[in-house]
Amino acid sequence: MVDGPDHVPEAERVAVFDNDGTLWPEKPMPTQLQYIVQQWRAAAKLAPELAQQQPYLAAVSGDFVWLGTAIDKHYDGDDTDFTVILDALVGLTDGMSVEDYARSVQEFYSSAQHPTLRRSYADAVYRPMVELLRFLEKHGFTCYIVSGGERDFMRPMTEANYGIPPERVVGTAFGLTYDVDNAEVRYAASLSFFDDGEEKPIRIWSRIGRRPLFAAGNSNGDMAMLDFARGGSQPGLALLIHHDDDAERGDVPYDAGAEKALSAATARGYTVVSVRDDWERVFPDLSPPAKPR
Repeated sequence: MVDGPDHVPEAERVAVFDNDGTLWPEKPMPTQLQYIVQQWRAAAKLAPELAQQQPYLAAVSGDFVWLGTAIDKHYDGDDTDFTVILDALVGLTDGMSVEDYARSVQEFYSSAQHPTLRRSYADAVYRPMVELLRFLEKHGFTCYIVSGGERDFMRPMTEANYGIPPERVVGTAFGLTYDVDNAEVRYAASLSFFDDGEEKPIRIWSRIGRRPLFAAGNSNGDMAMLDFARGGSQPGLALLIHHDDDAERGDVPYDAGAEKALSAATARGYTVVSVRDDWERVFPDLSPPAKPR
């Protein structure tokens, strides 16, 4: 009812979505990591001594297991290797203008393919989640992406892939400086903040100024955001995507990095979505046939 006790005005209907593992795959490695590996390989070619140390060694040798394990360890609370990745990451864009970086990322998206699906990343989005975005919008929700992924790496593709404009993308951010002489915003060799875990509700509030009524994620790093949606005076819906399919339809099954969220789901009021049982189709129309029921 429009005037009922549970009615929420449209201005307060905010939905937030994690990106990697929630709106598109993060296995065998997050999309941004594929871009970064290319950059690290190029850097090691110019300075061969880099190839003897991580994460350049992993990039040059193709040791994606080391990279993937570093990310899984991060979600389990061990940032020993993840810090090494972050330190090398901020060096890639140091001094680069935000426009030049956006062009480099857009060029990557125009030709890159998902490493196992062998299709463009635009065709590797999760079809049910994009349908959910449209459903929420139809019912007056304003949808945001709130991800541990780097904000400016996501912005060049979110509107085309998800219908989410760049101003509604919240993510990890590199430090920025202003070049007065050239009127350019440039990146600094620093990380402004890492948008994961307890940082997510902080960034939601600082960027949106409202508690979300809906939140969707897939990992331990999304728990604070899911709890934030559940914790208001009108508890919202917290959706946890469980990657439990058999890989036949292209989605890699895994629990690593999501064990805490899955085990706490019932107690915390998360609605768990099974990729295997709840998604008739995983990807857009290029995907294999729907699973028989």
